[in-house]
Amino acid sequence: MTTTPDDTAVLSGVLDQWKAAVDAHQPERVASLFTEDAIFQGLHPYGVGRQKIAEYYDSQPLGMKAAYRVLQTRRPADGVVLGYLHVEFSFTDRPPLEVKLSVLVTRAAEGWSISHYQVSRL
Repeated sequence: MTTTPDDTAVLSGVLDQWKAAVDAHQPERVASLFTEDAIFQGLHPYGVGRQKIAEYYDSQPLGMKAAYRVLQTRRPADGVVLGYLHVEFSFTDRPPLEVKLSVLVTRAAEGWSISHYQVSRL
């Protein structure tokens, strides 16, 4: 299995919305892009569900922006896309933070949503 344009488009469709909500500091909008039972691991202790995700993004500094690049994709099953990305978070008062991000997006009747999100500092 390798990265395909279709899988990259699926990820970009979700992550472009994620980026816009992060950049606008709209934690509830960010959380709405995740499944109800999403496992979320940012750079703080993990949480499960939209409420924990909204709380995490609400705690982020105003002016934080995200820029991402898809590095690899895999489709382990129908309706599931795994993505490995490079993300740079920029801030108004400190140097940018570069991380690697693994996401699993799943398709439901209402569209694609993030069901697993894990950040690593390398």
